[in-house]
Parts: sequence; C-alpha cells; structure tokens
Amino acid sequence: MLHFTIVLLFGFASAQKVVQLMYCSIGENHLRMDCKYALPQESPEPFCKYTQGERLLDTTDPDEEQHAPFKNRAKARLFPGNICRLLFKNLPNGKSNFTCNIKQAESGTATKTSVVEKMLLLPCSAWSVLFQSCSGLLLTLMTLPVLLETHWL
Repeated sequence: MLHFTIVLLFGFASAQKVVQLMYCSIGENHLRMDCKYALPQESPEPFCKYTQGERLLDTTDPDEEQHAPFKNRAKARLFPGNICRLLFKNLPNGKSNFTCNIKQAESGTATKTSVVEKMLLLPCSAWSVLFQSCSGLLLTLMTLPVLLETHWL
C-alpha cells in the first residue's frame, strides 16, 4: 500500500496543470481565450482541447474530431510559453461555459472552466490581460503612491 501511495503522489507531482484561463473579445462577436498551463521539465508537447459540456469545440489532437457545428467557428492552437489559444467566432448572447483541457500521453487531463458573459467581455488589449491576470500587481501599482505617502502638490 505504501508503494502505491508513493507512485500516486509522484504521478500528481509530475502532472501538468492549468494555471490560468484568460479571455477577451476580438471584434464585436468573437472570443479569444488563452489557457496557460504548466508542465513537468522536459515533457513532450501536450494536446489541448476546448469543450462546452460534451461538445468538442476544437483540439490539437489529430485523433479527435471537432463537433461539426464548430468547424468554421472555433480554432485551437498551441503557442510558445505554454499557452493554448482558442479563437471562437459568433459568441452567443448571454453566458457560455468554456473548458480548457490539457493532456499528455501518459498523464491524466488537467482542466479549467470559465464562464464568459458576452456583455461583460473586455476588448483584447494589454490592459484587459493585465486586469485579468495580474490583479495583485495592478493593485500594488495603483496604491504605490499611497503606500509611499507621495505628495503630488
């Protein structure tokens, strides 16, 4: 039993994980979603896929087939820096769930789901990424003058 526990813990320690899921709008009805993931050292490139429930929006795995209605609407690609990006056309009104799945051949799948509300979607820019990904850093930078008791007059 001890050996099984050690193998199980080692497997979890070396597995991939989804670190962050960021999204913004490109154009009026189009979504860009970036899934940042972490891998163990010297790992082969993983497969990435985006889903909505059981429906496969797109994947980088050539063995899986994209759900037919999304063939011209969704595209997933891997980018340097451990990022899997989804470009999704014609985002419907209201809220939509998007799940990023990162899978390596021998490991399990790491997932992260985010709810995107079209009305609250910010346009893609450096600021929108900063607001979503670095809220602690942004808060520190904005309050730095107060913390340092800077007098502007």
